[in-house]
Amino acid sequence: MSSQHTVVVGGSSGIGLATAHHLLASGARVTITGRSQTRLVEARRQLGPEAQAVPMDASVADALPARFAQIGKFDHLVLALGSSKGVGPFATVSLGGVKLGFEEKVYAHFATAQAALPFLNPTGSLTFVSGLSAHAAAPGTAGIGAANAAVAQLVPILAVELKPLRVNGVCPGVIDTPWWDAFPKEQKQAMFKDYAARTPVGRVGRPEDVAQAIAFLIGNDFMTGHTLICDGGLRLSA
Repeated sequence: MSSQHTVVVGGSSGIGLATAHHLLASGARVTITGRSQTRLVEARRQLGPEAQAVPMDASVADALPARFAQIGKFDHLVLALGSSKGVGPFATVSLGGVKLGFEEKVYAHFATAQAALPFLNPTGSLTFVSGLSAHAAAPGTAGIGAANAAVAQLVPILAVELKPLRVNGVCPGVIDTPWWDAFPKEQKQAMFKDYAARTPVGRVGRPEDVAQAIAFLIGNDFMTGHTLICDGGLRLSA
């Protein structure tokens, strides 16, 4: 991958930023995008001068082609777009929140992948990042689980439709990223302690764990149509 160029959409924090770090360390060219200019500047400072940064709001579909034109041709695309919307008991969760979750997660992944195609190497790769709620049965996750499942289902369909482009996915479990910062600190710590106790590896995940899985899928040119579940075995717990 040393001579290849990867674009990480949602690369200004969390899993996307860890992926950019990992790929740069392997010698790859990396461009990150993000909708927060402040976080994008800080991310580029952390990554160093070898990384490029382009502002991009994946929820504004009409603006995406121009952003990719600014980046130019590249080899691999990683879509690390998250959403916290659509969480709550099925009987009371807001339908508006569920719709917003789909806009931030499903529609953003869909539109960004579409806009990137003219610039993406047809023998390169596309990696989606969904979430464990797509495969689990945790109460209170019907909305966000449906959104993550929709993203995960794009993988096998597009692997066939867009061949020879390789299309894969990574499904993270509980990962210590800014996604959890919406919870009060003590509540977050308690949840992490509980998840760690129920996870066979004995801890919650780090962004670097998922970054390694993404890098594997990018680098292995015999992998397509597959979603790696990177959850420390949490899905195996009752």
